[in-house]
Amino acid sequence: MDKFVVKGGNRLHGDIYVSGAKNAAVAIIPAVILSDEPCTLENVPDISDVSIGLKILREMGAKVEMVDKTTFTIDATHLMNSEVPYDMARKMRASYYFLGACLGKFNKAMVSMPGGCPLGDRPIDMHLKAFETLGAKVGIVNGVVNVETDHLYGGHIYFDKVSVGATMNAILAAARADGLTIIENAAREPHIVDLANFLNSMGADIMGAGTDVIKIRGVKYLRGTTYSIVPDQIEAGTYMIAAAATHGDVMIRNVIPKHLESITAKLIKIGVNVEEFDDAVRVWTSRPLVKTNIKTSPHPGFPTDMQPQIATLLTLVDGPSLVTETIWDSRFAYVEELRRMGANITIDGKVAIIEGTGSLKGAPVKACDLRAGAALIIAGLAAEGVTEIEDIHHIERGYENMDGKLRGIGADIEKRYFPEENAAVKSS
Repeated sequence: MDKFVVKGGNRLHGDIYVSGAKNAAVAIIPAVILSDEPCTLENVPDISDVSIGLKILREMGAKVEMVDKTTFTIDATHLMNSEVPYDMARKMRASYYFLGACLGKFNKAMVSMPGGCPLGDRPIDMHLKAFETLGAKVGIVNGVVNVETDHLYGGHIYFDKVSVGATMNAILAAARADGLTIIENAAREPHIVDLANFLNSMGADIMGAGTDVIKIRGVKYLRGTTYSIVPDQIEAGTYMIAAAATHGDVMIRNVIPKHLESITAKLIKIGVNVEEFDDAVRVWTSRPLVKTNIKTSPHPGFPTDMQPQIATLLTLVDGPSLVTETIWDSRFAYVEELRRMGANITIDGKVAIIEGTGSLKGAPVKACDLRAGAALIIAGLAAEGVTEIEDIHHIERGYENMDGKLRGIGADIEKRYFPEENAAVKSS
C-alpha cells in the first residue's frame, strides 16, 4: 500500500511546471478513434487515467507508440472493435467518452458503467438522451451500456443541466453524424474547447465551443493530426494554493492564465499575491490571509475540482468562511480527514462552515477521491508535524509526479510503500 509522507513547515519556493490537462486528455484519447488516419498527441500527462485510456485503445486493436514521455502516436484506422473491456472501463470515470467516439465512428458502442471518484450520484442520463437525439437506440444490461444505430444524424440537443461529460460525448458522436447538430446549454470548460480544437484540427466543423451553444456539422472524413493538449488548469490551481498555504513564492509555468481567472480572483480576495505572465503565474504571500466565501459553479465560475483545495487554505486563515458546493453531492467527504488534522469544519447540506484556526497538525489520513487527495497534500505541507496520506492511487489518477514536482520547490514529501500486514496492524 503506497502512501505519501509529508513533513510540514517548509515554504515552497521556485519554479514548477504544469502537465497536460487530465480532463482534456481523457476525452481526446478516445476521440482519436474518429480519425481515418494516425494521430500524434503531445503534452500528454503521465497519469493513471491516461494509462488506462491508452490501454483500452490497445485492447480494442489500435496501435499506440510512445514517442517520448509526453508524446504518443495512435493509429486507430484498423480498429473494428466497438466494445470497451469491462474491467478497464470500471477503473476510469471518463471511459464513457468511448461511447461517443465509437458511436460516431462505428454507429455502435458497448461500455460498462464507468468507475472513478465516488462523488455521489453521477448518472449518464444526459449522455444517453443526446445519443438518442442523434438517432441511437440505448440499452443498459447488467451494467453495460449499449448504443447503436443504422444511421447517425444531426439533431437539436438541449441539456436541462450543464454537464461537461454529456457536452463532450455529444460533440464526439456528432462530429461525423449526417447534418447539423446544435447543443444548447452546453458546458464551457477549457477542456471542451480543447476537444473541439483537436477535432477541428482533423477537419471537423465545430463552432461555438466555449459558449453555451455549440454547432457541429458532421463530416465524412477526419484526417490525422499532431496536437498538443492544453495545460491543466486544476493542477495549476492546486500548486497556486499550495504556494499560498505554505506562505511560499512559486512561479507556476506552462499555464494559460485566462483559464485560472476564477481561482486567481479568490486567492487575491484572500490576500494572496498573484502576478500573471504570458504562460506563467507567480504566487506569493506578503501579509496575513483573510476569510472569504466560495461557491462552486460551472465555468467560468469557481471550479468544483478546486473546492477541496481552497477549503483547506481557508482552514489556515483566521475567522469563518463558507464554502457552497453546487455540483457534486459528496464533494465534502474529505472534511472528516481535515478534522483529524485539527480543522474546525461543520457541514450543513451543501455548505461547509469553516472556522479558520490558522494552523493544522499532521495526522494519518486517507485520500477519498482525486481532489480530496490533493487537498490533503496541501494540508500536510502547511501542517505542523508529519502527515501520512493513504489511498494515493486517487491522486495519481490526475496529478503527474506530484511528489517529485513538489520536492523540486522545497516540499518534504516522499512516497513510501507499506506492506499490507503492517497497515492492518496500524489501523487496528
